[in-house]
Amino acid sequence: MAIIDSQVHIWAPETPGKPWDRVDAAKPHRAEPLGHEELLREMDGAGVDRAVLVPPTWEADRNDTSLEAARLHPDRFAVMGRLTLDAPESRERMATWMDQPGMLGIRLTFHRGRYRTWLDDGAIDWFWEAAERYDVPVMALAPHALPRLGEAAARHPGLRLAVDHMGLNSSLIGKPLEPIIDGLIELAALPNVAVKASALPCYSTESYPYPSLHPQIRRVVDAFGPQRVFWGTDLSHLPCPYRQALTLFTEELDNLTAAEKEWILGRALAEWLDWPLSKTA
Repeated sequence: MAIIDSQVHIWAPETPGKPWDRVDAAKPHRAEPLGHEELLREMDGAGVDRAVLVPPTWEADRNDTSLEAARLHPDRFAVMGRLTLDAPESRERMATWMDQPGMLGIRLTFHRGRYRTWLDDGAIDWFWEAAERYDVPVMALAPHALPRLGEAAARHPGLRLAVDHMGLNSSLIGKPLEPIIDGLIELAALPNVAVKASALPCYSTESYPYPSLHPQIRRVVDAFGPQRVFWGTDLSHLPCPYRQALTLFTEELDNLTAAEKEWILGRALAEWLDWPLSKTA
């Protein structure tokens, strides 16, 4: 069974030539950057075969660190890159976005700063059309606006859209998750919408194995099917060891079948993003 992490941030130190975004971005998850060599050691120790690299917001929409890791280790890494949607040149870049070696699509965040209004004011309607036209898969973090993501997917049935973190966010820590999961499940009728079951330990005040998460994961799998649910960790943000983020699914979720786990832990993501599994994966 191939194990693929649907979301890991790696990043380089801030330099004068590469300043971080300190206005609309989250703060770095830790003081020391997480580089690809450390990530490979973590993956090998946990038993993870591949990871989708998602450049963090604080690197200011740069993809170079992640693309370099994918160039060096194409069998282990690929990238869902960031695109500055309000930059004039971004529209032209869409046609050739997938020509970048190691690039699998685009990851967008709509939960901070100026990004929060973009789903409401029509500013990025052009992007959804272009992503559909050029077949660019999209991962999106918009915990406050799941219906807007659904509207975009409904308008563009050829768009491949994955919802990050089961629609959850840090403001929900310690609170009931059922209302958010209810809203997420409303998107399940759209066959072009998938879900990342990623970073889930971050949203629980419980200790491993986070028992209150189990029924919510089951609900999402029942609604979307295992072919549209992707395991992931957001490693640099985890409150638990990397290995436990995996064994939560492999050993603790007795309500998932072996076949469902095979899809969720790697096969589904590989097929959704057209990242073929090797014969040895």
